[in-house]
Amino acid sequence: MANLVNELVSGVVSSVLKEILKKTMGRTTKRKRRKAASATASRTTRKATPVGRKPARKQVSKRRTAAGRSRQRRA
Repeated sequence: MANLVNELVSGVVSSVLKEILKKTMGRTTKRKRRKAASATASRTTRKATPVGRKPARKQVSKRRTAAGRSRQRRA
């Protein structure tokens, strides 16, 4: 009986740990991704000369997502 309970508890614990690790692995911010992308891109590519550049777009305020709001509340 004790063996059965022990097996059940260890199975639940291992599945919960797997789920937690799956959620947290590889979670990066947009800023980190941009920095990483620009660092690798600048080494390999040469700057192209701008040909007839478009005017800058007007900035628009972005509405926070639900995840962003919850992160803001935690911080």
